[in-house]
Amino acid sequence: MHFRTPLCDLFDIDYPILLAGMGGGSGPDLAAAVSNAGGLGVLGAAACSPEMLDEWITRTRKLTDRPFGVDTLLPASVPQNMKSLADDTASGKFDPISLVPPEVLAARDEFMQREGLSVPERIGAMSERMGFVKDFFTAQLDVVLDHGVALYVSGLGVPSRDFIDAARSKGMKVMGVAGQTRHARKLVDGGVDGVVAQGHDGGGHNSPIGTMALLPQVVDEVAGSVPVIGAGGISDGRGVAAALILGCSGVWIGTRFLATPESEIPQFQKEAIVAAADKDTLVSKSMTGKPARMIRGKWAEEYERGKIQAMPMPLQSMVSGPVMAAAMVGERADIWPGFAGQGAGLVNAIRPASEVMEEIVAEAVAALEGCRSVPGLEVAR
Repeated sequence: MHFRTPLCDLFDIDYPILLAGMGGGSGPDLAAAVSNAGGLGVLGAAACSPEMLDEWITRTRKLTDRPFGVDTLLPASVPQNMKSLADDTASGKFDPISLVPPEVLAARDEFMQREGLSVPERIGAMSERMGFVKDFFTAQLDVVLDHGVALYVSGLGVPSRDFIDAARSKGMKVMGVAGQTRHARKLVDGGVDGVVAQGHDGGGHNSPIGTMALLPQVVDEVAGSVPVIGAGGISDGRGVAAALILGCSGVWIGTRFLATPESEIPQFQKEAIVAAADKDTLVSKSMTGKPARMIRGKWAEEYERGKIQAMPMPLQSMVSGPVMAAAMVGERADIWPGFAGQGAGLVNAIRPASEVMEEIVAEAVAALEGCRSVPGLEVAR
């Protein structure tokens, strides 16, 4: 039982199914498992230091001899480095947390006290000094090029032409995630080899446009110049079939693979995904400063009610870092149940990634074959 598209030939994979590069979730074990099962695993390396990314790629290569990729962020609206962020203010201080308004930190601290959250001082201090800045992203890209992985995906932003040329010289492919047709056009004009079109249904950073509406419009926009990979709420084979019928060459699946033993998220967040229904997610800036879909929790609800002002990236990750760290240490799903798409309602068990792949493929084949035998459907030319 199988199905193929030209995307399979592009990467020498069995099925046109790519693991979404979910930061904090798609680590070496999961990426390798998806690749070994015939798809294309992608490391979610957004928050990885260059040293950790180097370790992750090396480890993944020991776990699979199949192709795999790396996903990071390249947002345009961030400072060059932490010093430039400080220089943009009157303070001139290097400590980036000092750039957050005191009332925001006070509201954060009051929330933590109210919820009984505490975090080891070392972890809290580190989380307040993490910063997504251009120097950090550039160092990550250098590691990606050094290893020459099969695919690099920009989760936010457009890779530079210099990077794309350097990647191609190593036999790599480069893609980007788009949430609107204009974003897809920028990626294609920038020279990428493919576009991941991710709709509003998806977990993490996503689009204001629903998946069913976005995919065919992106397909029309790129007009066959590069393959389009559909994403956003796709959690089973029926979603895969729908994306292919809408003109996509493959799919980018995230949430379904988080509920596996191989994913990097903690057990309590895997269980939160299994327990979630279609209504249990919301889009919030509470974690990174950019809109991202997550399972509803008390921290996000503080922002939904206007109790705390969201800061822009990278400052918001410094505000939310201690909350996230404390919730992870305390296994507080009520505070931070994690990122997830609206397809979480289709996830009903934590199962090995190989079994998930096998089931998705079987469902997709059945759905594609079933299109010819829908009860009452008549098709004629």
